[in-house]
Amino acid sequence: MARPVTLFTGQWADLDIEILCQKAKEFGYDGLELACWGNHFEVNKANDAYCQARKALLDKYNLKVYALSTHLVSQAVCDNIDDRHKSILPDYIWGDGDPEGIRQRAAEEVIATGHAAKRMGLDTVVGFTGSSIWHLLYSFPPVSEEMIEKGYQDFARRWRPILNEFQKIGVKFALEVHPSEIAFDTASAERALKALNNHPAFGFNFDPSHLGYQGVDYVDFLYKFSDRVFHVHMKDVYWRESPGTVGVFGGHVTFGDPRRYWNFRSLGHGCINFEEIIRALNAIGYKGPLSVEWEDSGMDREHGAAEACEFVKSTDFKPSDLVFDAAFEKKK
Repeated sequence: MARPVTLFTGQWADLDIEILCQKAKEFGYDGLELACWGNHFEVNKANDAYCQARKALLDKYNLKVYALSTHLVSQAVCDNIDDRHKSILPDYIWGDGDPEGIRQRAAEEVIATGHAAKRMGLDTVVGFTGSSIWHLLYSFPPVSEEMIEKGYQDFARRWRPILNEFQKIGVKFALEVHPSEIAFDTASAERALKALNNHPAFGFNFDPSHLGYQGVDYVDFLYKFSDRVFHVHMKDVYWRESPGTVGVFGGHVTFGDPRRYWNFRSLGHGCINFEEIIRALNAIGYKGPLSVEWEDSGMDREHGAAEACEFVKSTDFKPSDLVFDAAFEKKK
């Protein structure tokens, strides 16, 4: 095993944090990626004493924490706000429901999350960005280049102050490249970086599952952004080889529906080539955690999480420290 294997707690937020710590240790994980919802990590309570208590709880179960996740709140920073957001945001972020107020409070909370990460001894916050132009994905009625550029400038305007503060305190933001975000494939990730003038505090949380079913070369993504891969999610996805009745956009049917073109699956049960991912991570020098984001509508999650941990530990390997032909050379 070359890297620590962690469990992203977002899909387990219905469980008390100590119960989840117990389970994660039993499953075989080395640590956690703490979600900032449920009671796993509460940013509005995260003073020095709270952070020390969280670290002590993890120490009790011999677990480490490597990143905080702010996916739900960060989604609201530059999204088009509607009733969906009310169901995922804390009441103190939603407030009176005024969209611009929500965006501003979300931005303040993301900055607070960066400071909380620093108090936890961490240098990475993982999350989403939201996007004011996701609804313009399919270009009819025709979408002008000016409309798209306006969306990237809106993203840059709203995120640059957050990233400046992150840079000031030595913390990085890792955007999970994902449909509904400002960056959802390689081309849009390049454009997001360009909009920010390659801000040093902005990079990516690599999750191959969100790229594979779109037809994006997820291994090439690692090489292209080798210096911007700040965190890695290990998640698998299955997509059909033959045509079906529900396309890549999901057909307004729920996850797990067998008619779908694609569905998330437990690690090793989908189409993602994890060996090539490990080889690429070794080539680019990534030494951070491999964080299992477990999702599979057709499998018991405890069985799946334990199996996934074993899968990642058996799949990961250290890079070679020898030149292949060196053994054949005569000693001088």
